[in-house]
Amino acid sequence: MPAVGGVEASPTAAGWGILGDQLQERVVEYFPIFMRLTGEPCLLVGGGEVALRKARLLLSAGARLTVVAPQLVDELAALLASGQIAHVDACFSALHVGGQRLVIAATNDREVNRLVSQTAQAQGIPVNVVDDPELSSYITPAIVDRSPLVIAVSTGGGVPVLARLIRARLESLIPAGFGRLARFATRFREQVKARFGNVEERRAFWESVLEGPLAECVMNGDERQAETELLQRLAAGDTTPAGAVYLVGAGPGNPDLLTFRALRLMQQADVVLYDNLVAPELMELVRRDAERIFVGKQRANHAMAQEEINSLLVRLAQEGKRVLRLKGGDPFTFGRGGEEIELLAEHNIPFEVVPGITSASGAAAYAGIPLTHRDHAQSVVFVTGHKKDGSIQLDWPALTRPDQTVVVYMGLAMVAEICAAFIAHGKAPTTPVAVVHRATTDQQRTLVGTLQTLPGLIQGSGISSPSLIIVGEVVALSSRLGWFRRVEGAAVTIGHDE
Repeated sequence: MPAVGGVEASPTAAGWGILGDQLQERVVEYFPIFMRLTGEPCLLVGGGEVALRKARLLLSAGARLTVVAPQLVDELAALLASGQIAHVDACFSALHVGGQRLVIAATNDREVNRLVSQTAQAQGIPVNVVDDPELSSYITPAIVDRSPLVIAVSTGGGVPVLARLIRARLESLIPAGFGRLARFATRFREQVKARFGNVEERRAFWESVLEGPLAECVMNGDERQAETELLQRLAAGDTTPAGAVYLVGAGPGNPDLLTFRALRLMQQADVVLYDNLVAPELMELVRRDAERIFVGKQRANHAMAQEEINSLLVRLAQEGKRVLRLKGGDPFTFGRGGEEIELLAEHNIPFEVVPGITSASGAAAYAGIPLTHRDHAQSVVFVTGHKKDGSIQLDWPALTRPDQTVVVYMGLAMVAEICAAFIAHGKAPTTPVAVVHRATTDQQRTLVGTLQTLPGLIQGSGISSPSLIIVGEVVALSSRLGWFRRVEGAAVTIGHDE
């Protein structure tokens, strides 16, 4: 071994010297670690509400918990009565620490907490003093629990509120089904390891499983079907990605109204097919490197025929891609989702439909128009303003019944004909009607009139598609309720026909 300055050099010491220089500017104050506590003795000093929160956490990890405190809050007392914890009815003593795997101090007396900390550290036992990093040998992170998948977030004890805010964001992005998926995959770990001796092959197999329809099947609760498919793929040594199509409702326009599931699928799709009802703000949430294909359809102006869209969905999925068909509102409410899944089913393409807030609900809520009301409407009907040939062929006797609300999708271009038809079939010309333009977005406008006056009000108003028409006595409530609807990101302008 070569000598340096007359002293034999240690490669390990030299290595640490170089590494130390490299890490000087990125020291991690706390080493992240997960500790198994199942069946292990743990000590909690304190009997108040803060101690209760820590007790729940330790019990969820399977610890054998002893609480030292002269008094216990009711819920801790209930845990004692049910045999879930042991209790030492006394003030803390150094004798209580011996033999413990972990210690937590949660009293409101810093001197007691300091004594707990010093005693535990003197015996080499990890100790945490709640909200006091200076006295703690470890800190408790904010936790996203999808057991056995657990995510810990820490700010080194400096800003616990920030850690909780980050945890809240992660909670919205990581569904509960991920825990089920982790348990499912663990069951087959050894079989996959035996089938694929090469690490790269194993990684490719798990990526194809965990990022495809099989994983969605598990998270939706159908583990039997997922197990059959996984074993088939395992027997065949198949590591190619499996394609699938997800028909996702993007809601009425405001990104805050997306479902958690919709957002997650938007961020993992390989290809996104979207239409003109999907707001640009929503597209900003799609995975950055996903291929984007505009397939928008407007009245008599289709960027891509529906038959072409259907065939494209099939082709892309057969190429092994995760395809997101992003639709405004809800896929099954005038979204032609039914037509698309028919062809997918014929070709045995895995698909899933993710519902969204339909535009009628969003428009009504943000315009202050309840779709039903005990005094005005006991039912609500959704209709489309035109058919394939552009004609209006609706069940007018049914639509003109009293005490109901009618919401007309895609009817703005024929609003005069629609209003006239309502009147011709017996609806009073003074029946309140509203048009809601770009509902729930910062461009929302609500124009209120009657069946007789609305067509004239729309002329020159600048209101265009996408807009919904709401017909019924509930619309009259907008003059009272709409003015109070002030939500960030949704500016509401209401014009009334006096």
